[in-house]
Order: sequence, then structure tokens, then C-alpha cells
Amino acid sequence: MNIELTTLPINDVKADIELILVIGKNLDHPFVKDKKALKKAGFGGAQDEVCYLAGKHRIYVGADSLESGEIRSAAAHAMRALFGKKYKTLKVATYLNQGCSFSLRALVEGIELGNYSFDKYKSAKTKKIKHVIISTQEYSGNELGVESAAKQIHKGQIVAEATNFTRDIVNTPPDDCYPKVMAKIAKKLAKHDNIHCTVLKPKEIEKENMGALLAVARASRHEPRVIHLSYTPKNPKAVVSLVGKGLTYDSGGLSLKPSDFMVTMKADKSGASAVLGIVRAAAELELPVEVHGFIGAVENMIGGDAYKPDDVLTAKNGKTIEVRNTDAEGRLVLADVLCYAQEKVKADYLFDFATLTGACVVGLGNYTTGVMGFNDQLKASIVREAEYAGEYATALDFNRHLKKTLKSNIADICNISNTRYGGALTAGLFLSEFIEEENRRTWVHHDIAGPAFVEHVWAENPAGASGAGVRMTIKWLEKLVSQHPKHGKKA
Repeated sequence: MNIELTTLPINDVKADIELILVIGKNLDHPFVKDKKALKKAGFGGAQDEVCYLAGKHRIYVGADSLESGEIRSAAAHAMRALFGKKYKTLKVATYLNQGCSFSLRALVEGIELGNYSFDKYKSAKTKKIKHVIISTQEYSGNELGVESAAKQIHKGQIVAEATNFTRDIVNTPPDDCYPKVMAKIAKKLAKHDNIHCTVLKPKEIEKENMGALLAVARASRHEPRVIHLSYTPKNPKAVVSLVGKGLTYDSGGLSLKPSDFMVTMKADKSGASAVLGIVRAAAELELPVEVHGFIGAVENMIGGDAYKPDDVLTAKNGKTIEVRNTDAEGRLVLADVLCYAQEKVKADYLFDFATLTGACVVGLGNYTTGVMGFNDQLKASIVREAEYAGEYATALDFNRHLKKTLKSNIADICNISNTRYGGALTAGLFLSEFIEEENRRTWVHHDIAGPAFVEHVWAENPAGASGAGVRMTIKWLEKLVSQHPKHGKKA
């Protein structure tokens, strides 16, 4: 989508259709041009309520306030309402929250995210808006400099496009997106001047002693890949490593999932996909942060060579793992990749992203990321920036009693706990066993099992993949840059 900025008043801008946001149900605002028609249509201006006036070539959508979250969601609902229409160009004015230009970025994100559709496998493609013109004329009469507006539009478009890029990867079926394909996607990103890509194939993975990852992979016809993608700007203010779970498909292995639970398991690569999207966005934004993305791309299948409950695996750091359930495979893959990431890069921060547990969805619902780690201040900063970015996240606190539930009688640790309760936390505690002592205060685990893939529309997210993790992490990186002018470990 092309987005253009103009200083012309909105009424002087030519486009096929105009988008108008009704803020706080205020139908008396001068921007509202069709008050009688809207009332006749029963439109009250509630959040995300849409009224399309075909004869007027205008579409209205309600937003409860000028807060970024409400603006982003409203814009996305309006864009989806235009799917299938024959309009190609759209114009919209600017809406600032108490003069803050960040809401303009949110508007752009909403437009881009709402205009997304995954129709790769459909014969008839979705008709969508191709060109958007944004007028600097502002809802409350605030003055907005062209340079400031252009900067926010640029940022919003990059982040939204990276999120849509992530959605595409997650939505792609497993027979078209397997470990080798994920490696190709990473290599394609490495065409950017400041991005480099290294891919380990099975023999190289074996040399790295990644016994847990290789066990998960060995029953699949698709060989695993370990991917290291690095964005290295000049004079970075910090170094951040991101680790993504890349289960391109998860059957559950010999602990076979029920058939209903296998549907949507293409989404088990959401963590890895988010890492790819974050690296892309960081590079295109030219953030002064060195970002390393590590991905364990694996398919968990069944067969004569499948790893089994009762097996004991040896991870890269030498710890032995008793397998009690082969459907708790993501943590096995992450264990080895976390070890590899810490060995390869001395990072100031280490984050992992994974659709790790159904327990996190049970506890938090479909829309919220569970954030875990040993540094309360760091977790709080991630939750805060997630909210600003339009994602939901909450901190889940470890405790020493749950750690005891992972005890094994025959190995160093068991891959599942001996209780059905606290499954998201016990999975996070399992991962913590593979974090070096020096990195424990700067490591955070993101369980994105809830928001990564939801089978209905919500806010600016379509049915299917949401791109969870991309926007919140980019916002956190931007905050990191503003707060930490010098390189060094911070919390």
C-alpha cells in the first residue's frame, strides 16, 4: 500500500472514498458531514462501529477516544469494511491525542493492519485500498509539522508491514513452509545491507551437540535448520538476542494430539516468525541496536524414528532431559537454541518467543502474552511498551515450589511437570535451566500461545495470525534506545 502525506485541507484532497473517525460519539464535530444520514442508519459511533455511505463515498467508524489503541482498532475495522469494494484510493484527516503525534503512527498501523488479508490460496483475490492520502488537517485543530508527521507515518508503515510479513509466514500451511523454507526467508532478509544470515544444517547442528532439538526433528522428512540472523548497525547502543520457536508443524509426536488440536498447528512457528519480523523492522527503522535472531526450525512428526516418552536427551549445555511427553517439544528446541544464542553472542538482553503452552491460553485468554523472567523491572517495561504498541501482555511470576515439579528421578530435569497446574510457568522454569547465570536478570520468556493465532477478528487483527510480538518488541527497542544512550547491561 502507498501512503501519501499532504498539507491540503481534507476537503481539497481527491480520493475515491473518505474515512472519518467519530470520536467519543461526537456526531456534532465539524468533521462529521452526514449527521442526518448516520442517525437514520442507526449509527451511534461506538468503538469500531462502522457505517458505509456508498452514495456519499464516505465511511465512518467510531473510536471511544483519541488514544492510540482506539484509533488503531477503529481504522482497521473501517479498512476491513471496504474489502470487496471497488475503491482504490482513500483519504483521511489526522487525529492526535492531546497533540501527541504517536496516534498518527497508530492510525497508519491500523490502516495497514486492517487492510491485510491472506488470500494466497484463493482463486478470487480480495479487492482492497491501494493508496491512502493523509491530510495534516487535525481533528482538534492542533498544528502538526510535516517532518514530524512524515516520521510517524514512516515508522507506522514499517512496523505494520513487518507485522503483516510475520502474519504471512505463520498463515502459510506446513507443506509450503517447513524448516528449509524458513531458512530461505531468513536468507532473503539478509539481502539488506546490515543483515547477515547463517544457517546450520543437520550435520552442523549435530556438531553443536543440540541433542534435544535433533530428537524432536528426526521423524520428519523435513530436516531441521538452526538460523542465526543478525542486524548490525554502526555504533549500537545495546545488543539484543531474540530466540524463536519454529515448529513449522507439531503433530504432538508419539504423544499424538487429538485431530481437532492439530488444526492450526501451522501457527507453532509464530515465535520464529515474530523474530524474523522484528529483525526486518529493526533494520528498516535503522534502530541503533544490534539485534540477533536465533531460530530453531523443526517439524515434530510421528514415525519409526520418532523420539519417545521415556527417552533421555542431552541438551547442548550437557543437561539431561527425561521425556515424559513428546508434545512438550517446543521447550526442547528452545533449550538448545537458547544455549547456542548465549554461546554465539554476549547480549545485553535475551528474549525468547514461543507458542509454548495451552496453559497460558487457559490462564490469560486468547489475546494476552505471558511474560516471564527473574527481573520484575524488565518484565514491567515489556508489559508497558506492549500496551503502547497495541498488544496485550502481563507478567507471570515464577516461584521455587513449581520448580520442584520438574524433578526427574533418572535425569537432570523432566520436560513436563508432575502437576497439571501452572503449566505456563513450569514451561518457563524449564527454559530457565538453560539460561546462564550471568544472563538470568536480562532474559525474558514470552509465551504468545494466546494471541499468535486466533480464529476470529479482534481489534486490528484478522482471523488467523496476528504477528504477535513484533510491535511490542519494536516499541520496547525504541524505548531502550531513548533510555540507554550508552552500551551496557541495563534492566
